[in-house]
Amino acid sequence: MLWSAVILGVLGSFHCVGMCGPIAFMLPVDRENSAKKVFQIFTYHFGRILAYSIIGLFFGLVGKSLYIFGLQQQLSIGIGVLMIVVVLMPTKIFNKYNFSKPIYKLISRVKRALGQAFKKKTADTFLTIGFLNGFLPCGLVYMAVFASLAMESTLKGSLYMALFGMGTIPLMTSAIYLGKFLNTKVKQRIQKAIPIFVVVIGVLFILRGMGLGIPYISPAPVVDMVQGNIECD
Repeated sequence: MLWSAVILGVLGSFHCVGMCGPIAFMLPVDRENSAKKVFQIFTYHFGRILAYSIIGLFFGLVGKSLYIFGLQQQLSIGIGVLMIVVVLMPTKIFNKYNFSKPIYKLISRVKRALGQAFKKKTADTFLTIGFLNGFLPCGLVYMAVFASLAMESTLKGSLYMALFGMGTIPLMTSAIYLGKFLNTKVKQRIQKAIPIFVVVIGVLFILRGMGLGIPYISPAPVVDMVQGNIECD
């Protein structure tokens, strides 16, 4: 399922350009030194991926704990259902019960810190901006977080979020260089395609949790495989 992180990142980057694009456009990059500009953009992306990896590490740890207690299959199904419900839920209802509201104060602090970082042009400016950017609320990041929670290890949870971040790099970098280069119609079509893909990912997580014995898609639970080997002996 790790491959889904990259695809979610690539498709999600079209959404990210709209949400985080203003931050990318405002990066105080060196317009005269191309090599320095590339390094600054790389540092910005590294900061974002570092933030995503830390988030994935935390939720991967939670997922690992549930895996130890034998709840991984149920968790995978639950995460798949949750992803589908969130995507299909009307915007008004989602905003009413948005679980990010309790941390709005923390988000405000992040935004203030971002504002201060933009005023500086020190060596760590781009790393700081990227790192703080990674903690801003985003619907696609939520989807990736759900998926990282369903990973059976801390490392995989962190890796899932890192791969998601890497998937956003190509378009986000293009946005920094070219600005708002996508026309409205193309953006609208892509925005309509994103929920469809999230539903597909949700269905895959449900199938994975069902353990139907389908290689790569719905592998049989490890316990069942072990019991089968014992019976054969």
